[in-house]
Amino acid sequence: MAHAQPGIFALGTRSHHHLEFDATAGGPAVLSALATACGAADAVSGVNLVVGFGARLWSEIAPGEVPGDFGAFDPVEGPDGFVMPATQHDLWLWLHGAGPDAVFDVARSSAATLSAVATVAAEHPGFAYLSSQDLTGFEDGTENPPVPEAVTVATIPDGEPCAGGSVVLLQRWVHDLDRFGALPLEEREQVIGRTLQGSVELDEANQVPDSHVSRVVIEDANGEELQVFRRSSAFGGVVEHGLVFVAFSRDRARLDAMLERMAGGGDGIRDRLTRFSRPTTGAWYLAPPVELLTGRR
Repeated sequence: MAHAQPGIFALGTRSHHHLEFDATAGGPAVLSALATACGAADAVSGVNLVVGFGARLWSEIAPGEVPGDFGAFDPVEGPDGFVMPATQHDLWLWLHGAGPDAVFDVARSSAATLSAVATVAAEHPGFAYLSSQDLTGFEDGTENPPVPEAVTVATIPDGEPCAGGSVVLLQRWVHDLDRFGALPLEEREQVIGRTLQGSVELDEANQVPDSHVSRVVIEDANGEELQVFRRSSAFGGVVEHGLVFVAFSRDRARLDAMLERMAGGGDGIRDRLTRFSRPTTGAWYLAPPVELLTGRR
């Protein structure tokens, strides 16, 4: 049985740093450099390192371990010219821990270690805001299952390519907090579909079809919710700020469906939250299990 990278489920960390790379060398050289980076991160107490690969690089490294629907991120389009842009890269490192100093040091060290085989294409430092809240003030990750259940939700099942790994969606969303905050409380709650205090889902009488909850809760043919495991963080300063959205899943299909519904695909109903927050990046990564990442079976 393959084991998921433990950093995916390491909860309670306050500081985050995402690095995206474009590979300048072949897969074996990248894996070798990653082994050194992971070893250095392990030596720093309290810093978790999760590694994900874009489809092009992972197909070169392990062609028999690529899920059938896994590929590069394509733009997702909706009504009114709305677009979720594609900014796919080859490699993603997510570092998170208790404090920004140790996380920064490991992020900088990892980038230096990989510099001979990859260039940094984008980075997104982040932080936990209050008690697991988005900068809008609403609780983030309310739908997350507890960790014992999350392992099943977030990891590819046995018998499938890259079993024990995770399909990862990474996006950066920039919020317009001034516009959102100017709304009356009741309207802000209708945008999200939950109460600000207590994060209670609005009842059917008050839930509008374009609320965020209405658009991102995906169900199967039997009416069962198709869950994902979210590990998002806030980012930014006074001028620009928002959410680094990270979701882990056992398959890509449910995340694709979520993005299409948010954009208004199919029925033309666009997530009202996208009127106050815009995506600036979009990429798919595959976080392989420990055994494939290290070569230990």
